[in-house]
Amino acid sequence: MNSQQERVAGLVLAAGASRRMGEPKQLLRMGDKSLLERILAEVLKSELDEVILVLGHRFREVREAVSRSLPNEKLRIVKNDRYREGMSTSIIAGLGAVEKDTRHVMIVLADMPNITALLINHLVKRYLASGKSLGAIQIQGRRSHPVILGRAWFEALCNLEGDVGARELFDSFRGDVCLVDAPQGFSDLDLDTPEDYRKALLKIQKASE
Repeated sequence: MNSQQERVAGLVLAAGASRRMGEPKQLLRMGDKSLLERILAEVLKSELDEVILVLGHRFREVREAVSRSLPNEKLRIVKNDRYREGMSTSIIAGLGAVEKDTRHVMIVLADMPNITALLINHLVKRYLASGKSLGAIQIQGRRSHPVILGRAWFEALCNLEGDVGARELFDSFRGDVCLVDAPQGFSDLDLDTPEDYRKALLKIQKASE
């Protein structure tokens, strides 16, 4: 947990319809868990002070798929009825549910199976120590996810429209950005297509051999 002055919330964005995948990504099996269960377990295990899970497409079915994670005192589930309008609506829905004394939010994409509690904690620690108001994982000089933003940017996030996230803020205010190198071996693969899913399953199979 972080100090009361530095409370950090995690927004897990899992509302999309997964059109390129052809089936709900949230429900894809990854070993003995669904993709969303796998990511949510790591987020809840991290030092984030609260976790807001934003669902939309097939809400009831997806919520049931993560029932093993419930109840958890850190977790709240928010339904985004506007998910068809894009990622911005999920960010706005998630921000509306964070505690009033929360000072920072981390945006976690629910289609990145390699995100771990270790990665999350690593980003939070380095970001808070930097004194910057924007932070992101970096891989070989390339900005990646997760990302974290201070309260000064909450209003800007709430003004987003369409299928966009915080990229424009990071591009426009580079002097405010703390880039944190990912731990060695981290892959920021995101599952958008059936081929991505096959690659992820192959990696899990090799790791278990």
